[in-house]
Amino acid sequence: MRKPVVNLRILPSLPHWLIPSAILRINIIYLWRHRRLPDLLDPRRFSELVQWRKIHDRNPLMPIMADKIAVKQQVDQILGSGWTIPTYWSGRHLPAQPSWPYPFILKASHGCNQNIICRDQSDWQKARKRAAKWLRAPYGLWLDEWAYRDIPRNYIVEPYLGTASAVPIDYKIYVFAGAAAFVQVHLNRYSNHRWILFDRQWNQLSMMGDSDLPPAPKNLDKILDGAEKITADFDFARIDFYEIDGEPKFGEVTFYPGSGLDPFDPPDLDSTIGALWLAGLGSRPESKYLNSQWQPKTA
Repeated sequence: MRKPVVNLRILPSLPHWLIPSAILRINIIYLWRHRRLPDLLDPRRFSELVQWRKIHDRNPLMPIMADKIAVKQQVDQILGSGWTIPTYWSGRHLPAQPSWPYPFILKASHGCNQNIICRDQSDWQKARKRAAKWLRAPYGLWLDEWAYRDIPRNYIVEPYLGTASAVPIDYKIYVFAGAAAFVQVHLNRYSNHRWILFDRQWNQLSMMGDSDLPPAPKNLDKILDGAEKITADFDFARIDFYEIDGEPKFGEVTFYPGSGLDPFDPPDLDSTIGALWLAGLGSRPESKYLNSQWQPKTA
């Protein structure tokens, strides 16, 4: 049975200032979502390690790579030209009328799940009203996603890469200590949204009852290599790509996939993926950006 993907970032939330303790907020939200408390002293599951990162990881490269405007320059330097999606416009104040062609997609540059596809003038007027609230406050406060908080709040406009009936398939690469391990494929994001997890050999790992499996992208090896190069400085990151007209295109970098609150199907994937993250942490020198003395153990 397919489980729908819940967008936790648009659900009603407690104002973060009502619960001053980040640890308490994280415990409450994790308990609500997973029906158990996270082990933040000795995290083992992937979902627990995401919560641990929220509290302890202060790598200054994370806000740069999570910024949808700044990251394009980084990717161009790492992978060369042709990987990033062109930017029509970026700025803090939306014009009354767009000077770029339809269709396009309007995004907030400093957060997740803040985007609108505009196909005509009526869409643009609705988008301007809806997007106004995106810049009113820093992103990531209620879910304690530190990397987003200090990113400059701006808009970015890019060409829409999908068709009239479907958005492009989203390939999300899980990279641990520079090694790409999994590809999470998101399908039908605006209708029957679901995701399926594959290993790098395109063996299915999740939702085993699914019969209409997507084929591997033509440029899978190139995408995996690009993801590994982009994440060389991190123990874990997820890199999103599309394949447009037979060519790979970079999407974004995510350090808190699903905010660590999406359940896995089957559930033991949470521990399996967590073990890879722990191995990556254990194989690297102690980071000066971690405000914790915890030492991960893979055994």
